[in-house]
Amino acid sequence: MTIRRPMLATRVDAAFTRAGWVFEPKYDGWRVLARRAGGRVTLSSRNGVDLTKGEPGIAAALASLPGGDFVVDGELVVLGKGGVPEFSLLQKRGEAGARPASLILFDCLERDGASLVAESLTARRTALEALVSRRPKKPLALSERLGPDGEAAFRRAQAEGWEGVVGKDLSSRYEEGRRSLRWLKVKARRQAEFVIGGFTMPKSSRLHFGALLVGLFDGKMLRFCGAVGTGFSEETLFRLLEELQPLLRETCPFPAIPKEAKDPVWVEPRLVAQVAYAEWTADERLRQPAFLGLRRDKKAKECRWSERE
Repeated sequence: MTIRRPMLATRVDAAFTRAGWVFEPKYDGWRVLARRAGGRVTLSSRNGVDLTKGEPGIAAALASLPGGDFVVDGELVVLGKGGVPEFSLLQKRGEAGARPASLILFDCLERDGASLVAESLTARRTALEALVSRRPKKPLALSERLGPDGEAAFRRAQAEGWEGVVGKDLSSRYEEGRRSLRWLKVKARRQAEFVIGGFTMPKSSRLHFGALLVGLFDGKMLRFCGAVGTGFSEETLFRLLEELQPLLRETCPFPAIPKEAKDPVWVEPRLVAQVAYAEWTADERLRQPAFLGLRRDKKAKECRWSERE
């Protein structure tokens, strides 16, 4: 059986504790399915983008694991202060002085030619630990188990600056490509993915561009959500503009030109930005949004108004 898309967690608003469930940190990175077949390792994003060439160290570490073929599920991250993943650091891979990436593994879907998707999470975790060992060598790591108390796990996530926690039913099978109710995520800090529909021209000392104009798809309509004008370094501004220029278009991709769009430049709505924000305002705009990075692993059409957080 070939696993092409990972199982996804459903968001809930409050931390909880439930018998037969366990909690893990919600890692702030890119979801990755890693395969080894005939000694060859491939790393794929949640949408099937091949990430192998960009992470030779991780590929080599997976190739060196004992046994035969396997498929494992995890998150590609870059660890910041206190060992907490920071999405903004993930964007800097390849730059001078950038921190190395790690692959945090939390599931095993195939082992030695046998599919494990119908097995319980408990059985799959046992298979993963047998493959990777409880003390894997960098750049591989096992996801931390925070125990069965979901409220305590969430308080720790808040205290340590994690993105949140994921609760998982220990008896759950692996539901490929589905957003399951047997994996539930609770976010400790607000951030989400938004589609870039344009940008504003720079003012005063700002170079390259002023703010990103972002939205979410409501059916086929791109619904405007706000202007993101902070969170950029000068290098980020330059690199982003390079990626936006091939997407330039004459018309506004939103139903109407937003009032926040001062001196706008429109682009095809293809790039996805990870954005942190304080809250949604009464007029359904992002309050205090800040850019964290581009989501190479997510398609624009997946960013839906109905699933806003």
